[in-house]
Amino acid sequence: MNVIIPAAGIGTRLRPLTHTIPKSLIYVAGKPILGHIIDTIPPHLGEFLIVIGYMADRVREYVDRHYDLPKRYIFQQERLGLGHAVWLALQEAHDDQVLILLGDTVTEVDLPKVLSLPTSAIGVREVEDPRRFGVVEVKNGMVERIVEKPSEPRSNLIIAGIYFIKNAELLRQCLDEIVHKDITTSGEYQLTDALQRMVELGEPMRVFDVPVWLDCGKPETVLATNRHLLKKHHSGRHLGTSITIPPVYIDESAKVTTSIVGPYVSVAAHAEIRRAIVRDSIVGANARVSDTLLYKSLIGAGASVKGTFRRMITGDSSEILSK
Repeated sequence: MNVIIPAAGIGTRLRPLTHTIPKSLIYVAGKPILGHIIDTIPPHLGEFLIVIGYMADRVREYVDRHYDLPKRYIFQQERLGLGHAVWLALQEAHDDQVLILLGDTVTEVDLPKVLSLPTSAIGVREVEDPRRFGVVEVKNGMVERIVEKPSEPRSNLIIAGIYFIKNAELLRQCLDEIVHKDITTSGEYQLTDALQRMVELGEPMRVFDVPVWLDCGKPETVLATNRHLLKKHHSGRHLGTSITIPPVYIDESAKVTTSIVGPYVSVAAHAEIRRAIVRDSIVGANARVSDTLLYKSLIGAGASVKGTFRRMITGDSSEILSK
């Protein structure tokens, strides 16, 4: 089986953080988003096909350094949509089945159970307003129709960023048709259109529930992801003159003095916090935070924050001072 992870996105809604780091490498709960995604995949499942584009070298460097797994990188020169990214990867795929996981979405499902299903399957989740998503209509447990961002949805089930495709060749053919006929929505080739075409051609496809779906596309959802993951995987440290309020993650190389940290705080490698109160925030690698109170903040790598601010989002290497 091939595992396709599209990780070429720019992440415009996460600026200024993504001016200097790709979206898939945003730091949450002790490691980048992409690391959490790879860690959910059973070992020895198959070859990874990782689609890279924006700051491609950074993604390649991270994966090569931290994961010893069979992999190939596919470069997406133009970001023309998820369908285009998967289409590029399928040109390199050699297995009959593919598992597709989005490079900016953390999900929690019983993957072995999903991979044992007899047909293709799409992970779904029920939401109140599905108009911003790919919407799935189901009849007798099987997918009947898939529509991208419908103005009047007939279902509250949305695609939750995980796809198990038993017939990879048919998906490739359907994406070929979409790309060659230039069928786009908002200027992008949509994976949902190819999946709908597969259904029309008679490919049986069912759905499975995704109980945890964390789309890290905006600052508030990054912080929500950090909170959720910290509840499950957090470490403790004795910080001398400081107090920690679990759950928190503080890298062993970080320095925290005369501060209160937590709950829901991640502090990356070589960061330093002095005389500060920090909660519900992420402090990036080599960042400096002092004499301040931070709440629901994202502090980029190498940034320096000093003063009385309460909430902020800084890019890497920023400097913010307040007297």
